[in-house]
Amino acid sequence: METAAGSTFNKRLLSLDVFRGATVAAMILVNNPGDWGNVYAPLLHAHWNGCTPTDLVFPFFLFIVGVSIAYAISSRKKDPESRRGLVKKILIRTLILFGLGLFLNLFPRFDFSTVRIPGVLQRIALVYMIASFLFLKLSPRSLAWTGGGLLLFYYLSMTLIPVPGVGAASLGPETNLGAWIDRTVLTTSHLWKTSKTWDPEGIWSTIPAVATALAGILCGLWLKKEDAPGNKVAWMFTFGFAGILGGLIWDLFFPINKALWTSSYVLYAGGWAVSGLATLYWLIDVKDFRRFTTPFVIYGINAITVFFVSGLVPRILTRIETVEGMNLRQWLYETFYTPWFSPVNASLAWAVSYILGWYLILWVMYRKNIIIKI
Repeated sequence: METAAGSTFNKRLLSLDVFRGATVAAMILVNNPGDWGNVYAPLLHAHWNGCTPTDLVFPFFLFIVGVSIAYAISSRKKDPESRRGLVKKILIRTLILFGLGLFLNLFPRFDFSTVRIPGVLQRIALVYMIASFLFLKLSPRSLAWTGGGLLLFYYLSMTLIPVPGVGAASLGPETNLGAWIDRTVLTTSHLWKTSKTWDPEGIWSTIPAVATALAGILCGLWLKKEDAPGNKVAWMFTFGFAGILGGLIWDLFFPINKALWTSSYVLYAGGWAVSGLATLYWLIDVKDFRRFTTPFVIYGINAITVFFVSGLVPRILTRIETVEGMNLRQWLYETFYTPWFSPVNASLAWAVSYILGWYLILWVMYRKNIIIKI
């Protein structure tokens, strides 16, 4: 997420911009295959329980949001005047993010009776708002306890509370507590169209998603400490390993599951996120290895903007008809990709071309110092 910290922030922690850029590029890659029927397994989400590399992308971004909050707000949270201004900015940014997500779900039909209310940007908005307010109110120790409490509460609610109309607590796609809450509050008309009975970015699973951002905040505060870089990195790897191991152990009782955003999934994905940032921080900010960082920085500077617009363009392409009776997206794919590659490689080539095309646009924006703050 682009933050209020501006260019000074970027100079202080280039590794975070690289991490953000790589993450949003990965989000665009996995969301835009040429053909959903032909995708390499690592570029797909796990069918239900389990975790593929693709399942790590979204929690990485929420973790990055948390780190950004720590850097953007820390110096201003103790000043009453600054706090009042921050609350206003947080609320405005939340509304903009949520509105952009709703717009994506509405476009191009704008049918409010069936629009999906949850979504990726909507979850980012809610998690950003809640995590920011918690950071303004709580000490680091209290944030850690709050994050742990959220994970424990979510675990107990999902495994102990009977589900109306189902019976005993269940972790099935349509029979879990979160799915029932989504159907009850939002109704099936406003849920993920693929399932129609539950939503991967639903209401209840936002609770543990907040813990993912809180982990990012704590990591950001740790990086801001006046301490030897080697010590920072060593402890980050220690916590990262502990998160991965803790997630795998909890998986035995509460399966790692991205769609449910289970507590074990938060620990597991968070452990990889901390370890990934530790690696980048050591290489880039400590050892000054920056040879290949620019493309990722370019993606990271306008992360939310490119994610939103890259989701909008395919919707536009599918509305444009060609003389062959196909929509423009289909015509481009079948004309320039399927004749030259195997089905699965054609699908991947389309996705790679898409992120490269956006890189060229972002590169021009970067050269002209165009940064769209959201």
